[in-house]
Amino acid sequence: MYGESMEIDASNPVPQARRRLLDMDGYQWTVLFAAWLGWGFDVFDGLLFNYVAPNCVPTLLGIPIGSPEAKRATMEWTGILTSILLIGWAIGGIVFGKVADRIGRTKTLLLTMALYSVGTALCAIAPNIWTLIVFRMIASLGIGGEWAAGASMVAEVVPEKRRVEAGALLYTSAPLGLFLATFVTYQVQGVFFKGSPEVAWRYVFLFGLVPAAVAFLVRMFVREPERWKSVAERAAAPRIAELFSPEYRRTTLSGLGMALVALIMWWSCNAFIPTVASGLAQEHAALTGLAKEATQKLVEGWKALATNCFNLGGLIGTLLTVPAAKYLGRKPMFTLYFLLSAVAIMAAFGLDLDGHTRLYMYFPIGLTVFGVFGSFTYYLPELFPTRLRGTGAGFCYNAGRIVAAAGPFIVGSIAARGSASLSAAMGVLFWVGIVPLLGLALMPWVIETRNRVLAD
Repeated sequence: MYGESMEIDASNPVPQARRRLLDMDGYQWTVLFAAWLGWGFDVFDGLLFNYVAPNCVPTLLGIPIGSPEAKRATMEWTGILTSILLIGWAIGGIVFGKVADRIGRTKTLLLTMALYSVGTALCAIAPNIWTLIVFRMIASLGIGGEWAAGASMVAEVVPEKRRVEAGALLYTSAPLGLFLATFVTYQVQGVFFKGSPEVAWRYVFLFGLVPAAVAFLVRMFVREPERWKSVAERAAAPRIAELFSPEYRRTTLSGLGMALVALIMWWSCNAFIPTVASGLAQEHAALTGLAKEATQKLVEGWKALATNCFNLGGLIGTLLTVPAAKYLGRKPMFTLYFLLSAVAIMAAFGLDLDGHTRLYMYFPIGLTVFGVFGSFTYYLPELFPTRLRGTGAGFCYNAGRIVAAAGPFIVGSIAARGSASLSAAMGVLFWVGIVPLLGLALMPWVIETRNRVLAD
């Protein structure tokens, strides 16, 4: 865990060994922290809509919050908006991945963070659902572009033997970003504006401006990786078409296949956590005869519990990819996570459980479905050389979102058709458990990168 560097004391000419955490110096930790903040706020901004949807959607459509019509509309529009976010995310990820290889990792990180901050904050003034879609598209371009720049920057700056640990640590910001989104949403909608759900969601979106300040700090303290600068000076401009040349085709398909399976699972499950938790809380409130204000507080509390279980599982699962990847290898790691993901999803939505107990089942979903994403921050950069790293990692991690966008749309559309929208949503989510099982069939074509040196 610790490494040694040589330091000479002026009073003692004999070199002294100085211990360093994970063999990284102060600047390398600064780079990791900057990328960690960028990705954490990326996820924070990306998921705010899902947390405010039960109040935001009915308000913009002119439907009474909590009514059967509002529940069906929330299911449907959560699916639509999430799918649109994923498409914009994919476009931003592919475009800015290439930009990161052209103008640099740090500049791209700054640009994308500013873009998703402004786009999210604008959602606070949306007068109707169509304007909200436009603002979410603006935010999604930056949200998608940030990951490739941050992951490439970390992979190129940290010591070779600590790339897995650094990559997993980078991704721990995702569950913490969701913890922050849960906390902000609960405080704003459940505490400060609990009596005004029609306007509370607008103040939640305003918190999307916070990453803009962080982006300014990134620009002050982080410089472009020397590894990228030395290659960029002499290398030809990257082209997406190269990813499908004979030299890189299998590499690209390996990364894309693993990311696609993980993305379909994650977005199908996560996009509907607030609506499922809200539905379970409202059912419980109806059975126990709670008043309107008490019901609203219960809804926010159950949403927070479900998302916190998912996020805590994701945080632990992300860290567990480190020993799994280093001691088992990348292919066995993906196999293990996909198999356990199928079990977790089918158990959570297939077993006969009371509403409150079902919320805790989001922990094993987070441990597996969320946890596997801790591997992509090191696995995808390992697949490509420096001149193509941002382009390749950005394409693999984000192109699959176009396909994954169908998941939330289908779940939301089916769930919104009937009066029993909650049970319909859980029924569809149960069958999402088939996706990771299909992912196991791709394992023979997955490239193993264990012990591979990062290529220039």
